[in-house]
Amino acid sequence: MSADPHSKPASRRAGARGSYNDRPVEFWPTAAIRSALENGDISVWKRIVVALKRDPYGRTARQVEEVLAGSRPYGISKALSEVLERTRAHLEANERAEVARHVQLLIDRSGLGHPEFASRIGVPTEELTAYLDATVSPSASLMIRMRRLSDRFVKMKAQRPTQN
Repeated sequence: MSADPHSKPASRRAGARGSYNDRPVEFWPTAAIRSALENGDISVWKRIVVALKRDPYGRTARQVEEVLAGSRPYGISKALSEVLERTRAHLEANERAEVARHVQLLIDRSGLGHPEFASRIGVPTEELTAYLDATVSPSASLMIRMRRLSDRFVKMKAQRPTQN
């Protein structure tokens, strides 16, 4: 019995991908990422995209950036570059929205209106509105100032005698 002549190319393909294909993308060396982008198929590229979406600033994202820096902007390179850009923009928008919810929570806890809260943290009302609309995020030091203001008013409310 002779071997099927069609099995050789398939085994060569499996051997080429087998070294990295059985491990999560996040553990692949940069050479494997490069090889996958140059020689992989759609199933391998999808795995890379999933890893990029899971952690757009992580190790795999940095490896993809490194590989893309030395490639022409077409085909899978262009597509992965766009995925990375969109995924990061989406993550940043979600983070701004999360910060906006936290700022609103601090305002609610304080019991102050928006203009008064803005005044007491030293920003114009329009700037506070931009934080709440998630168009921009406040600095870390301003977030601390907001928390301290909110905490101070929560404490003052707790110390007031209750009226019957």
